[in-house]
Amino acid sequence: MSENCDRPRPAEDCCQPDSSVHATSTVPLHRLGEARRQERISRLSVACRLGITEAEVRRQERETTDLPLSVLRQWAQVLAVPVAELIQEPRDVLSLPLLTRARMVRVMKTAMAIAQGVNKPRAKRLAQMLAEQLVEIMPELRDVKPWHERGRRRRSDDFGVAFLRRLSARMFCDTEEMP
Repeated sequence: MSENCDRPRPAEDCCQPDSSVHATSTVPLHRLGEARRQERISRLSVACRLGITEAEVRRQERETTDLPLSVLRQWAQVLAVPVAELIQEPRDVLSLPLLTRARMVRVMKTAMAIAQGVNKPRAKRLAQMLAEQLVEIMPELRDVKPWHERGRRRRSDDFGVAFLRRLSARMFCDTEEMP
């Protein structure tokens, strides 16, 4: 045996954290940003749900950032996708189940928005039936909310009241959805 194998390692060597964690690689390691965009979730929303800054979200999204499995699992929870979808080779397109799920969520949001926004009983009932059928196909769609409503369209010179106020970015975090 070599001399290095027989010698005990100093305690501080074995207890030091791995310096490669959070390091940047030259090889794509994950697809967090791609999955986030596919799920149509903002960086701010991810930051709020993970309890980190937007700058940290941006850093973690770089596909060459080496992240621990625990961080990938947190992202998987926030994005509601399997961890495997986040670590597949980035040259592959997102898997068919993930694409199908994203499309189904969009259809469900549309159906919920129609059900909420129409006044005619027949149209409302059709939208509710569509939502029920979507839940039959994919039960996790039960809690999907409608698209956010927008106010009237503004003219280019009309900035609105929000322009006059200074708001904290944290004010827009979804506190109900945080784990």
